[in-house]
Amino acid sequence: MTSRIMYIEFKGPGIVGPGRIARVRFNRTKRTIFYKDQIFRRIVGGGFKANYIEESSGDPYWISGPKANGDDRMYGSQTPVPIDDDIREEYWLKIRMLPDRIDQKYA
Repeated sequence: MTSRIMYIEFKGPGIVGPGRIARVRFNRTKRTIFYKDQIFRRIVGGGFKANYIEESSGDPYWISGPKANGDDRMYGSQTPVPIDDDIREEYWLKIRMLPDRIDQKYA
């Protein structure tokens, strides 16, 4: 399975939900994403506000590659986005190219 750092945002009842920057794994077709104990299935034909459904709960999520400018939320928000500890350094160095921030836990 391939892995990649991605932005994951819960899209429950509102248009802006809690998000995070994390490493996910993909299946061969890249239509299924695995993060910790969650499995996300791609919404066929796209969805409103969401592009994946969490398998066990049916909850909608927006999952995308993180942007170099840090503007990852689908609908801009000033809410800080947590970064998983295991990828924090890689995120700040390779994606954001801001080595001075490698100790920051939020994007």
